[in-house]
Amino acid sequence: MAQRQAAAASRATRRRRWWHLRQRWRMLGVFEIDSEHEFYHLTTIIKEGILSALQSSMDTPRPGTLTAEHFKLQETQTHEGFEMQTFAGPVFASLRCSLDISEDEYKNSLCSDGCYLQFVSNSKSKADFFVTNDKRFFLKTQSRREVMFLLSNLPAYVDHLEKYPHSLMVRFLGVYRIVIPNQIKKYFIVMQSVFYPDERINIRYDIKGCEVGRWTDPAIKGNQIIKVLKDNNFEGQHIALAQQKSWFVDQLKMDTDFLRGLNVLDYSLLLAHQPLHKDELDGKHSFANLIVRTTMSMDLDGSPNEADPTSVPLLKENSGQVVADTTDSGGATGDEIPLQEIHCNTQQSNTESELQEFHADHRRLLPNFKNAVHIIDGPERRYFVGIIDIFTVYGWRKKLENLWKRLRYPGRAFSTVSPPDYSQRFCQWVQKHTQ
Repeated sequence: MAQRQAAAASRATRRRRWWHLRQRWRMLGVFEIDSEHEFYHLTTIIKEGILSALQSSMDTPRPGTLTAEHFKLQETQTHEGFEMQTFAGPVFASLRCSLDISEDEYKNSLCSDGCYLQFVSNSKSKADFFVTNDKRFFLKTQSRREVMFLLSNLPAYVDHLEKYPHSLMVRFLGVYRIVIPNQIKKYFIVMQSVFYPDERINIRYDIKGCEVGRWTDPAIKGNQIIKVLKDNNFEGQHIALAQQKSWFVDQLKMDTDFLRGLNVLDYSLLLAHQPLHKDELDGKHSFANLIVRTTMSMDLDGSPNEADPTSVPLLKENSGQVVADTTDSGGATGDEIPLQEIHCNTQQSNTESELQEFHADHRRLLPNFKNAVHIIDGPERRYFVGIIDIFTVYGWRKKLENLWKRLRYPGRAFSTVSPPDYSQRFCQWVQKHTQ
């Protein structure tokens, strides 16, 4: 008991010291969670708990078909000094597999000897953000209500990603709960980092499609502070995608239609960009690279769904020739790579309008990256995009907040509006700022 109290006092001292440093330096950015950090003990047991849970699940064959029981599954493992709960383990393992993330990769990233990193942002969220040492995965603490909301809508979320495998929505890869008796009870989720790899990213935005409260003072040039800018900071700029614009705008509408059906609002589009180097521009136009990227799209799409022409693979064999949609993000033309007709064998895709929709929805070619679903290459820049924060339900509190803001900000666009209005405005912002 005395040792436990001493350890708690030591952690409290470290928290106070860290808080004073943050107040003194107003730190924003990514910081290593070393042995002196306030979250060192928590992240250490998170690693231990995830490692044990993954080793246990890896010894069990993954089910071929997910059932209702898999979505409701809760597994608890008891460790020395804490408990770890894993929610819907087989479902999230299936999602990881769909992204070509092996269980060994996931384990090695989350449970490596390298310290987690803490991401300190200018967000109003009270959640804690941790990043794996390789910056590939985010861990975020969530309230019980938010986790229960995600789990109750998990079947619909999985169905949406199966229907639209190129969805821009963030990929949730695990949901856990850590319990340290008499100290901590925390839920946290693991998600794929939208900004990976981030070595050359030097500007980041969080977009909600409104104006009130949507400005952040940029960091001073040369300062190592990482600031996530907002809508008003982006004015006068555009997301330059060329041929990929129609795909991007259409996919965003599909995703926001889904979120509107969940009655949620206040989600954001994370956006960052970096210039493409000459070798990347040259590589995009090579036939070999085109085939690799198109094959990735085919593998991600999976088996064609006859009722949904958007799920037809981009690449298939036809009389010994590779048939591919070559509307490349880099502007490849028929002079560089012969464009051939894509034959659609679905029974419900015979009308001209359906075929046009099919071609429009498959103008995207995934880049040859592990994080391909969140990366879109324009003619000159690589964009990192992802829809995050999908847990805010439009309940009575938000309705009262909407009424109050209408009185305080008459005629101005603020974030707290009904889900139909929010999704429409969100899409309009993207349409206006994309070319």
